[in-house]
Amino acid sequence: MSESTQQALEQAEREGKYIRKVRSFVKREGRLTKGQAASLEKCWPTMGLEHKDGLLDFTKVFGNDNDVVLEIGFGMGKSLVEMAKNDPNTNFIGIEVHRPGVGACLMDADAQGITNLRVFEHDAVEVLADCIADSSLAKLQLFFPDPWHKKRHHKRRIVQPEFVENLRSKLKIGGVFHMATDWENYAEHMLEVMQSAEKFSNLSATNDYVPRPDSRPLTKFEQRGHRLGHGVWDLMFERVQ
Repeated sequence: MSESTQQALEQAEREGKYIRKVRSFVKREGRLTKGQAASLEKCWPTMGLEHKDGLLDFTKVFGNDNDVVLEIGFGMGKSLVEMAKNDPNTNFIGIEVHRPGVGACLMDADAQGITNLRVFEHDAVEVLADCIADSSLAKLQLFFPDPWHKKRHHKRRIVQPEFVENLRSKLKIGGVFHMATDWENYAEHMLEVMQSAEKFSNLSATNDYVPRPDSRPLTKFEQRGHRLGHGVWDLMFERVQ
């Protein structure tokens, strides 16, 4: 962001004007391991996607017409790689801003010979707006996003009405928005936002949460949480219009 743009945003904020600034992340810097750096150099030409290239043609990107699943914030990529490996007839796109995570994901995918996975190292809100065609995704996944657990920070949570409305247009009719969180308060917030969102239907039989589907791998983090009695909440909403 340029200095003049930043100053304009700050001035607008002082004047009480609303400026859309919700982002999908807080930038975290980290040191790349040698393996991660090598994987970025080796795999980016074939698996990396650039925001600057604009709207994607999935057929050209993957060489087929298979359904596409997009995941926002894949962390170190273990679960995303496992999903891609388990479902070779589906294409996966991951978005992550933490460079070591991107490197780790590429390293893991390369080691396992995964060919149906592509990744962005960029802000997800901008990728959705500029690179993903309307009505093109079979599923959009958001697993364990930053909960911003302090009440004064809740406005920073990515799941907000505007974000949901923007992502709805990217899903096909029948496409699913799948969320998961280990913060009960955030789960309640997600449910409230989604129940108020137009043109979505809750896939929960009880109109709240769903059991973890087999398609979402159980992480080591979750396994430890279960042993300690911590909960995890999955929500799945289908685009119906």
